[in-house]
Amino acid sequence: MISAQNLSLTYGKRTLFQEVNITFSPGNCYGLIGANGAGKSTFLKILSGEIDPTEGSVHAEPGKRIAVLKQDHFAYDDFPVMETVIMGHDRLYALMKERDELYAKADFSEEDGMRAADIESELAELNVWEAESEAAILLSGLGIPENLHQNKVSDLEGGQKVRVLLAQALFGNPDILLLDEPTNHLDIDTIKWLEEFLYKFENTVIVVSHDRHFLNQVCTHMADIDYGKITLYVGNYDFWYHARELRTRQVQDRNRKAEEKAAELKAFIARFSSNASKARQATSRKKLLDKLNFEDLPVSSRKPPYIVFKPERECGKSILTVEGLSKTIDGEKVLDNFDLMISKGDKIAFVGPNEPARTTLFQILIGELEPDAGSFQWGGTIKPTYFPKDNAEYFAGSERMIDWLRQYSPDQEESFVRGFLGRMLFSGEEALKSVNVLSGGEKVRCMLSRMMMLEGNALILDEPTNHLDLESITAVNDALIKFSEIVLFSSHDHEFVQTLANRIIEITPNGVIDRRTSFDEYLADESIRNLRTELYGNNAAIMS
Repeated sequence: MISAQNLSLTYGKRTLFQEVNITFSPGNCYGLIGANGAGKSTFLKILSGEIDPTEGSVHAEPGKRIAVLKQDHFAYDDFPVMETVIMGHDRLYALMKERDELYAKADFSEEDGMRAADIESELAELNVWEAESEAAILLSGLGIPENLHQNKVSDLEGGQKVRVLLAQALFGNPDILLLDEPTNHLDIDTIKWLEEFLYKFENTVIVVSHDRHFLNQVCTHMADIDYGKITLYVGNYDFWYHARELRTRQVQDRNRKAEEKAAELKAFIARFSSNASKARQATSRKKLLDKLNFEDLPVSSRKPPYIVFKPERECGKSILTVEGLSKTIDGEKVLDNFDLMISKGDKIAFVGPNEPARTTLFQILIGELEPDAGSFQWGGTIKPTYFPKDNAEYFAGSERMIDWLRQYSPDQEESFVRGFLGRMLFSGEEALKSVNVLSGGEKVRCMLSRMMMLEGNALILDEPTNHLDLESITAVNDALIKFSEIVLFSSHDHEFVQTLANRIIEITPNGVIDRRTSFDEYLADESIRNLRTELYGNNAAIMS
């Protein structure tokens, strides 16, 4: 168990939360939610002891071990992968190192022998003999193949380093597990593995995530940071969302009825206050008017952007034909004789662990890369627009945000561009910020603004939900569902894929799976699971 008592955190004049009293109990998984900037990651750092609150305190049960998902992907570059995972259990790792140093001494003394015996005894209690086996199981479950377990972390790719750090946090059955965005850089297969791991985990978990499906699968409670406080709800994300919406509607309905009653009383008072025979009734109604209660709805930190994709024109019958597309990058064949025919109304999710294939395909279709072989042809009525996973080149300059967006705007008037930015949550002076200082989430909202202004009728989106808060993800999701034309996209967000896609394509090392179905049906289809096993061979990543 871990708890916060009278906890407050203030930066200058800004208070993130105030007088928070909350307890996190064993056997539960708590989803920590709130708008970007609400203080989710900061609260986890306070719980872990990394930073101190302005006021109040954090208490964990004595002897309980806290494990944290580290965010520095380069901190362990000089260590082997296996050792890095075991380092997640500080005490176990320290004892193992001390034992090795003792046994390596040339002048091993009697005192050293006694100390070694004590160490061996404690290591046995900590189940040292199973340490490497447990670490290997975690690494394999998270998609790190066995042949890399003894390599240095520096040998791994960025996404693999993230998985090693996640294995480190999960290692050794910690009593309290703090996870900040654990599904980042994970494919849907690995997210499924993590969901099952946390479902079986019997201790305390507190997790920050923007993946709605993940929160629904693993959380027993939601801890909501809003209005400067943290409120605990029983249930998963969907339960919290519907409960919040119901409460808001109830308050609004009561206020509406009170307003109607007030208007009725005011009309009577205005009509009869000067009438001697009705004066007593008018006075009585004034008292009733004074007693009417209106409930205040506090100003929430949650503000969804206004996202609507409007195509310049409707798609014709001919949309996109791809024939024999191949591409090799850095000696690796990323696409091999890929064919695709897109039909009117297609909303295609490209899924599976092969991220380079998806990104490469999108870059070829938009004209950023040339294929080594094969061809593609967009229809004459088609105007494709692209949302890249890596948007760094779009923000390399130092122009103001308003000037950056103006270059894509059909209306060059400053008032129009400012209004557009306002709807995307850039109000007032924020529109004058330099684009090279924007946060990840702000850049994504800028790229979505650009995409809306270009008014394409074939939208290509590579991981559009990265860096967005839950409200913004929902806004993008709803906008694409309502979009009547073509959508090609990739996403690790299960809910996003399930609610949007009507066709699923998976590019495997040995062929392509293309099914006109929903994502959940794709995952549940036994014939598809068998086909994936065949196409992936020994590297099968089964989504189930």
